[in-house]
Amino acid sequence: MRLSPCSELAPDHLRATRTLIAKRLADAGVGEDLQYSAQLVMSELCGNSVRACGDFVPLVAEVGVTSSGCGEDAERGVRVRLHDPYRRMLPVRGGVRLDEPKAESGRGLPLVDLLAPGSRVTDTPVGKQMRCWIPAQ
Repeated sequence: MRLSPCSELAPDHLRATRTLIAKRLADAGVGEDLQYSAQLVMSELCGNSVRACGDFVPLVAEVGVTSSGCGEDAERGVRVRLHDPYRRMLPVRGGVRLDEPKAESGRGLPLVDLLAPGSRVTDTPVGKQMRCWIPAQ
């Protein structure tokens, strides 16, 4: 599934994105827990891009079911990718613990790291892409 472009990240846009993710993954036979994890990861990535790059940043979101590894050892999971045009605006981890009771922000990337270990940012010809793989539990 590819969503493009996502201009202003209004609640309706994010709700529509989450609905499309759930439908695409349900159609592929993905369980609700993994659907929810993919929705949460994409929501955090979109929110971070908008905060870093501005309200009208053009975003391209991709979600798909994939395997990691080969043959019988392959592990099924969900690939989540978000592309924005600002190569220099990299995600910043603020060092906030997930259980920090007084923090008002800063939990998003640690949450992404928890759900999608090994997520990374890669340069593209027209910007950057945040790439995440969420393993099926």
